[in-house]
Amino acid sequence: MIQLERSSVMNLENAIRGARNPMNSWDRGDSYYDENGQYILGPNDLSLAKRLRLAGPDHRKYIRQIFVSVDITAPLYWWKEYDTYKVHTVANSTSTMHKIHSKAFSLDDFSHDHLTEEGIAILERTISDLERIRLKFVEEKREDWYTLIQLLPPPYNQMRTCTMNYENLINMYFSRKGHKLQEWHKLLRLDKSASLCKGINPCRKGQGRNLSNFLQTKPVYFDSSIYFTESLSVKSFLRYNEKG
Repeated sequence: MIQLERSSVMNLENAIRGARNPMNSWDRGDSYYDENGQYILGPNDLSLAKRLRLAGPDHRKYIRQIFVSVDITAPLYWWKEYDTYKVHTVANSTSTMHKIHSKAFSLDDFSHDHLTEEGIAILERTISDLERIRLKFVEEKREDWYTLIQLLPPPYNQMRTCTMNYENLINMYFSRKGHKLQEWHKLLRLDKSASLCKGINPCRKGQGRNLSNFLQTKPVYFDSSIYFTESLSVKSFLRYNEKG
């Protein structure tokens, strides 16, 4: 199980302005905020963004300056794999050290969507034991806290506020798109609540028959406070057309 909430995409204005620094072409910038506070990426800036992303990682540095923040609730067994991505990512988690004893354990605290009936029965017995130990600790303040920490099973869900950039998402996509864990596939799809911008998909030329889908010429609108209002999902933003 993985849950994605409170997502936002930030710093597009500064990233696009910085993309014009090498050629001192700031006078050609045509993006602006409309009366509703939406950031509108104009035709000139969109064209530049497309050309740079087609030129590859060395030239699409502006993608590394577009930031994504999202609250992710996922099991500990998945977080072990996510922790591979340490460069240019930050995560601030809820604390098992300080708060593990503050509420009763329930089945909803654990990922169990792929468990068999036997697995559910085993997990329910584990939860019952954990709750008994938790109550013992709360009432007697004994050494049982350490028992809780060491017995906490991998399906236990933890929420973290994660910040990364577009380049991180690209790396995650190509590293994890065939992974066994379904949690990766849901993250890489990120639904509309964490959508990314239309038109600057980082595919190279010739990779996928539907690349033209990302080469639309109309301006792209962005909500400066929360989400892009005209957008594609992260998976659409990242992927090559795998049928191509």
